[in-house]
Amino acid sequence: MRSVIAFLVIISIFGCTSSKNENLKTHAFTNDLINESSPYLLQHAHNPVNWRPYGKDALLQAKKEKKLMIISIGYAACHWCHVMEHESFEDSTVAAVMNKNFIPVKVDREERPDVDQVYINAVQLMTGSAGWPLNVVTLPDGRPVWGGTYFRKKDWINALGQIQEVYREEPEKLIAYANRLEAGIKSMDLISLNTEDVDFTEYPTAEIIEKLATKFDAKNGGFRGAPKFMMPNNYEFLLRYANQEGNTNLQDYVNLSLKKMAFGGLYDQVGGGFARYSTDEKWHIPHFEKMLYDNAQLVSLYSNAYLVTKDPLYKEVIEETLAFIARELTNDEGGFYSSLDADSDDESGSLEEGAFYVFTSKELQQLLKDDFPIFKEYYNINSYGKWENEHYVLIRKKTDTEIETAFNISSEALQEKKKHWKKTLLSYRNKRPRPRLDDKTLTSWNAMMLKGYVDAYKALGHQEYLDIALSNANFISEKQLQKNGALFHNYKEGKSSINGFLEDYAFTIEAFVELYQVTIDEKWLDLSKRMTDYTLTNFLDDEKHMFYFTSKEDPEIVTRSFEYRDNVIPASNSVMAKNLFILSKYFENTRFDTISHQMLKNVVSEIEQYPSGFTNWMDLLLNFQNDFYEVVIIGKEASEKIKEINNNYFPNIIIAGSEEEKDGALFANRYVPQETLIYICVNNACKLPLNNTKTVIKTLNKKQ
Repeated sequence: MRSVIAFLVIISIFGCTSSKNENLKTHAFTNDLINESSPYLLQHAHNPVNWRPYGKDALLQAKKEKKLMIISIGYAACHWCHVMEHESFEDSTVAAVMNKNFIPVKVDREERPDVDQVYINAVQLMTGSAGWPLNVVTLPDGRPVWGGTYFRKKDWINALGQIQEVYREEPEKLIAYANRLEAGIKSMDLISLNTEDVDFTEYPTAEIIEKLATKFDAKNGGFRGAPKFMMPNNYEFLLRYANQEGNTNLQDYVNLSLKKMAFGGLYDQVGGGFARYSTDEKWHIPHFEKMLYDNAQLVSLYSNAYLVTKDPLYKEVIEETLAFIARELTNDEGGFYSSLDADSDDESGSLEEGAFYVFTSKELQQLLKDDFPIFKEYYNINSYGKWENEHYVLIRKKTDTEIETAFNISSEALQEKKKHWKKTLLSYRNKRPRPRLDDKTLTSWNAMMLKGYVDAYKALGHQEYLDIALSNANFISEKQLQKNGALFHNYKEGKSSINGFLEDYAFTIEAFVELYQVTIDEKWLDLSKRMTDYTLTNFLDDEKHMFYFTSKEDPEIVTRSFEYRDNVIPASNSVMAKNLFILSKYFENTRFDTISHQMLKNVVSEIEQYPSGFTNWMDLLLNFQNDFYEVVIIGKEASEKIKEINNNYFPNIIIAGSEEEKDGALFANRYVPQETLIYICVNNACKLPLNNTKTVIKTLNKKQ
C-alpha cells in the first residue's frame, strides 16, 4: 500500500512515462456538454473529449463499462482552467487517451460545490494542496484514487497511462487505496457535539485577536504573504470588535487594509469592482477575474466602514462597485450573473489575462492629452505601476489631498478631472474585446449581493439601491423559492435544475432578514422563517446540532459533510448559526437560540487554533458576550425613524417596526395612537419608550 500511495503522489507532482504504449486512435466523438446551461461546461462542449456532466448517468456508465472516471472541475473565470483546456482537452491525442480508457466528467464547481468539496478534500489529502483546475481519477463508483491540479500535456498523458496500467494489472491496489482515502475524506469535516459547559462571557476573545494580529501586514494591510485574498468576513469582525471595544489600533489596521485594497490594482480604478485576489503582497497586480461573491461582500464591508468613518474613499468604492454590478453583472429579471473572466482577446486575437484592463503609456497620453502629467502621478504610470509588455495597471499611492497639494488644484477640480478620466477610459476600454461573462445565476451569491445593496442603502441612503435589492429579492422568491420552503441553487434562461445547498438557504435567510429591517415588510421575515424551518427538517443533524451542506433529499457523494470553517466566503454553518440567533429574537423561539448556542460551542476549540478561519463565528460570539438589543419602533413615522437609526453602525441590534397597531411577540401592547415610540430591549427587558431618534442613537452608542 505504501508503494502505491508513494507512486500516486509522485506522478501527481512530476508525471512519469508509461511502460506500455496506449492505442491513441480517436474514438467516436460524443461530448454531452452541449445540452448543459453552465457557461463553464459549454466552454468544453466542443472539445474532442467525450465529456459527460456529473450525475447518475455518468456513474452508471462507468460501472457498466467498468472504467475509471476522470472528474475534471473548474469554473468559467479560471485562467489555468483555460490553459489546460487549450493544451490538453482541445488536443485529439489527449482526447483519445481519455476517451478510450476513462469516462471523462466535467464539473462546474460553482454549480456543484458539493462535488467540488469532496474531491478537493481528496486532492488535499493526497498531495497537501489543491486548487483549480482540479483533476481527479476515481473508481467506477466515484471514489477517488488519484488527483492534482494543472498538468502539462505530456505529464497528463503519462499519468493517465500509469493509472490505467495499475487498474488493469493490479486493481486491488487502487481499491485498497480508495478505501483508505474514503476514510480520510470522511474524517476531514467531522465535528463532535460539545457537551461541556461553555461560558461565552469568559471566552478569551482579546487573546485570540492578539494571536490573529501576529499575521497582520502593518505596512500593506491584510495578512502577510502572497497571493493576497481579501477575506471580507475577517475585517467585518475586526471592524465590529474595534468599534465595540474602542480599540483605535485595530480600527487603524482595518482602515489601512481597506484603503490599500482600494488604492491597489486589485480595485478596477476605471470601472469599479474588485478582482478576486492580488498576486503580490502590496495589492498591486490582480488576478483579473471578477467574482460576484467578492464584490457583494466588499460592498457590505465598505458600507459598514463608511458608517463608522464617513471616509469619502469608501463612499466612492461603494458607488463605483455597484455601478459595475449594475452595468456588467445584472440581468433583466433582477438577478445577478456570476463572474467575468480574467482573460480576454488581446490585439492579436489571443486570449490573455488582464488584456481588457491594462494600458500602455502611449494610449493614456493620447487619450488624456494635457491631463496626462497629473494622471500619471495619480495612478503611477511609472515603475511602481508597470506590469508587463509595456503595460500598466492603474494603482494609487497618494491621497487626493496630496495630489491637490502637489499640483496646486482644488478638491473640486480634481474630482472633476477624475470623473473625466474614468469616463474617457471606460468608453475607450469598452471598445476592446470583453472578458467572457459567466451568465448563470446562483442563489447564494445573489443573496450576498442583495445584502450588499441593503447595506449600501443603509450607509448612503440611495433609493435606487433599495429598489434593486427589492427587485433581486422578488427574483429569488418568485423564481428560486418553492412553496415548501425549498430553494434551487442555479438559474439560467428560465430554468432551475439543481437543488439548493445549505449556502443558498443561509445567505438568503440572512439577506431577507436584512431587507425586512429596512422595509419593515413582514413578507421577508416570514419567508426567512419558512426557509429556516425547511433547513431544520432537511439539513440538520439532530445529534450534533450542525447542518449538513446537502439536503437529505439529495444522493450522497462519497460522504455527506459539514461546511463550518470560514473562508473567502463565510461557512454556511456560521451564517446559519447567526440566522438562528437573530430569528430567535423575532419569533421568541427558544429552539433556535439553543441550536445557535450549541453550534458555537461545537467550534470553540478550533477558534483558538485557527482564528482567521472562524471570524464569522467570532462575530456570533460577540452577540453572546455583550448586550444585544431589540429595537422596536411602532407608529406612523416608524419608517423614517428606522432609516435614521440604520444610518449608524450598530452590529449588535435587530430592528422591528410597524406603522400601525399589531400583535406579535415584539409589538403587543406597545402601540399608542398619534405617537411613534421606540423601545430598546435586552433579553426581553425593555427601557421606557423614547420618541427621539437622537436619544436612541446616543443610548445604543454607549459602550457596555
